[in-house]
Order: sequence, then structure tokens, then C-alpha cells
Amino acid sequence: MDFTALTRAMDGMAVSSALAAATVFVCGIAAASGPASLTVVSPAFADGGMIPVKHTCDGRDVSPEIRISGVPAGAVSLAILCDDPDAPVGDWVHWLLFNLPPDTKTLAEGISLDDLHGSMAVPGANSWGKLTYGGPCPPSGTHRYFFKIYALSSKLDLPAGANKAKFLEAIHGRVLAEGHLMGRYARL
Repeated sequence: MDFTALTRAMDGMAVSSALAAATVFVCGIAAASGPASLTVVSPAFADGGMIPVKHTCDGRDVSPEIRISGVPAGAVSLAILCDDPDAPVGDWVHWLLFNLPPDTKTLAEGISLDDLHGSMAVPGANSWGKLTYGGPCPPSGTHRYFFKIYALSSKLDLPAGANKAKFLEAIHGRVLAEGHLMGRYARL
């Protein structure tokens, strides 16, 4: 084999190797990137901050105002799940709503089922077995409360009162974007 042929063969292998490496790199990034991010904020508390008493069992026990932005154009519905992973009995669900309209920008403070009636939103069950918001009420210490918002590619075919396990099963493969806001609370 002459030097020119050898150089061409090596150049061909280098190009093939570079293309293969680029493909693996790009596919790896795509596979690892997951859903897009939503922005979730509240005027009641900063991310990582203390949740005001009025949003807890020690106060009026009303949901805080939640503001959502960054919902992708293809979203068909939104869902909110608020849970406490620090509960002594395991993860404790404080609030679950799904099939909210994708153009929802704000969940008002103290939002009720009556307020949601025209939106076709469906309440899931919290860990007390209720279809409403149940505020932080830790038995001891400071707990973390995650207000998670999901932008979904479809509505969920779940009945009112569905629990967190059924909800998570139903959203599998449908999450286009997600975000969360974490607040903390300790009993008085």
C-alpha cells in the first residue's frame, strides 16, 4: 500500500470515528436532558424559605399563591403535587390537582374546588384522604414541602381522588416540562 492510500484510509477512519463519537455525544445529551424546566414561584415565600403560618395547619390552612411560567407550546394540561418527603411515615401528600389548563399562570391563594369548577381540573387525594389542600403540619422538626408543577402532553384519565402512586404512573412518559418550589416549615 502506498503512502497516499494509507493516508486516505486513515483519514476515512478518523472521520468515521469522529462521526461515531459525535453521534454518541449528541444522543447521550438528548437522552440525559429529560423534560424542560418550568419556573415555579410564590409571593408567599422564596425557594428554600419558610412557609408563612397562614398556609399551614397552625394558621388558616390555605394554599399559597403559585405562579407558573415556561410552559411549552405543546402542553395539553398541567398538574401540581405538593408533598413532604421528611414525614416520619414516608412521603406525605398535601395537595394534588391535575388536568389544569395549560395556560394557567397562577393558582390563587386559597384556591378551592369551586374556583376550579369551570377549568375541568381534577383533584387527587392528599394523604388525609381529602380532595383539598392540606397545609404543612409536621409532628416535629423542620420539614421540606415541594410544590411540583408538571406540563403534560395530554390530560390524565384519572378519577377525582386518585392517589399519588396512580398519578405518577399516569404521567410516566407524558412530562414535557417540570419545575418545583420548596418551602420549609416547623410547628410553633
